[in-house]
Amino acid sequence: MFPNSSNLGRPPFPSKHQQQSNFFNVLPVNIPPALLSHQQTVVPPLNFRTAFLSRALLSGNLAATPAVTSTATLQPMTYGNVNPVSTSGALTSFQGRKRQSEQSVSHNVKRQRIDSQNSDTTVVNQAVPLPEERQHSFPGPISIQSPSFLARGSPALARCVPPLRDTLFPDPTEARLPLAKDALSQQVLELFQACRQQASDLNSKELCRTELQREIQLIFPQSRLYLVGSSLNGFGTRSSDGDLCLVVKEEPVNQKTEARRILSSVQKLFSTKLSSYIERPQLIRAKVPIVKFRDKVSSYVEFDLNVNNVVGIRNTFLLRTYAFIENRVRPLVLVIKKWANFHEINDASRGTLSSYSLVLMVLHYLQTLPEPILPSLQKNYPECFDPTMQLHLVHQAPCTIPPYISKNGSSLGDLLIGFFKYYATEFDWSHQMISVREAKAIPRPDGIEWRNKFICVEEPFDGTNTARAVHEKQKFDMIRGEFTQAWQVLRDKKDLKCILPLRADELKR
Repeated sequence: MFPNSSNLGRPPFPSKHQQQSNFFNVLPVNIPPALLSHQQTVVPPLNFRTAFLSRALLSGNLAATPAVTSTATLQPMTYGNVNPVSTSGALTSFQGRKRQSEQSVSHNVKRQRIDSQNSDTTVVNQAVPLPEERQHSFPGPISIQSPSFLARGSPALARCVPPLRDTLFPDPTEARLPLAKDALSQQVLELFQACRQQASDLNSKELCRTELQREIQLIFPQSRLYLVGSSLNGFGTRSSDGDLCLVVKEEPVNQKTEARRILSSVQKLFSTKLSSYIERPQLIRAKVPIVKFRDKVSSYVEFDLNVNNVVGIRNTFLLRTYAFIENRVRPLVLVIKKWANFHEINDASRGTLSSYSLVLMVLHYLQTLPEPILPSLQKNYPECFDPTMQLHLVHQAPCTIPPYISKNGSSLGDLLIGFFKYYATEFDWSHQMISVREAKAIPRPDGIEWRNKFICVEEPFDGTNTARAVHEKQKFDMIRGEFTQAWQVLRDKKDLKCILPLRADELKR
C-alpha cells in the first residue's frame, strides 16, 4: 500500500525491550526518531523572519502583510467536464483559496516558495518509487548546512526532527481514484478533485509546525508539536484549518489547570517574540483549552493548538489508514462534509455534527453494507491500533496494512444515495450507537454520557460520544430531516447540484 515505506518487510513494532525506551530521548542525528510520518518530511532550515521576508520578496511587496484584493463576482457553481482520474487538480472553476489575502501572491510564486530546489526549504515527501535496496533502510546521517538553522536554539533539540527520505504515506495527489460509472459519480469525483487538500497546502502547514516546534522547545525543551486532524488524515480540503497537538509529556495533563498554564505560556510567546509572524493568538478556555491563531507565513492558515490530546494523534492515523485502503472513501467523505456544511448541520459549537462525527458516520455506513467496503481495522489489526501504544510508534502501524479488497462494486453515486438512505430510514437513532471500532451498530450504553443525547457516535479509542453536542431535539430533527430530503432528492434526480448547489465562494469554506 505504501511503496516508499521504510518498514516494508519488517515486523510492525520493535521488540518489547525496545518499546520501553523513553519517548522523549534525544536521538543521534543519524537515527531518525519515530515521530509522526509527515512531521519529518519537510525541514525548513529558516526561521520565521527569513520565511516572512521571502514571502514579501517573492510577492514584490515588502510591506508587513500582503494586500487584500477585491472579492470576485460570485457565479453559480457548475461541475465541469473533468477527467475523474486526473491528478493535476487543475479545475479552473474551483481554483480559489480560502483566504482573500492569498490572492496577492500567485499560485506559481507560492509553489516556488515551497517547492523550489533553490529555496532553503527541502521538501522530501514526493511519492517517488525507491530503489529496492533503499526500501528497507533508514536514511543516513543528515547534514545541516544552513547557518540560520544552526544558530537557532539547542543543536541537540534541532537534531530531534531530521527528515525521513523514505515516505511512509502516499502523496494524496498521487493516490488512485475510482472510475466514474455514472453521471452522479462523475460529479462526486469532480467536486472531490476541486476541493481536496493539495500537497502545497499541507506543506504550508508543515512549514509552520516545524518552525513553531523550534520556538516552543525553547520554553518546553522536551516537547513535540504534531500536526493532526483533517490536515493529515486524508480527509482535508483546501479550506481546512490546521490542528496542532503539543505533547509535553507522556502522562495525561489536567486540561483545566496544567494545560491552561502551558497554553498561556505559548500564547505569550506568540504575542511577543512571534507577534510579527503569528496573528491574533487567543487562549480559548474550553473543556479542552486551545490557542487559536493565524500564521502570516504559511498563507494565513488558521490553527488550533491543544496540549496532550493523545487520542487526536491516534485517531489521525486510524482515519488516514481508512482513507487510503479503499479509493472510494475520500471522495465520499469530502462530498458529505461539503453537503453538511452547506445545509448548516456541521458545527458542534451550534449543537450539530462535528466533522469528525461525520467522517465516522461515513466509515460506519461503509462497514455495515451487506457486502462491506471497509473492515474494522481495530479488530483486524489490534496490534497496530493498540490504544496503549507509545506515541512514537503510532505512525508506523498503518504502513503494514494492505489495501482492503471488497467484493462490493457500487459506484460513488450509489454509495452516496445509500448513505443518506441508511441514516434516513434504516439506522435506529433511539437505541443504537454508531461504532467504527466494532464495524456495526451496537446498543447504546446506559452511561451518563449517552443519556439525553439524540446521536451517539463512539470515539474509536476512548469510547466517548463524539456527537454529544447534539443534545437538542430541534437540532436532531433538523439533521435527520436533511438526511431524508437528500436521500429522496438524489434517489429521484441523481444530480448532485440538487442537494449541493455550491457557488465559488462556498467552496472556500
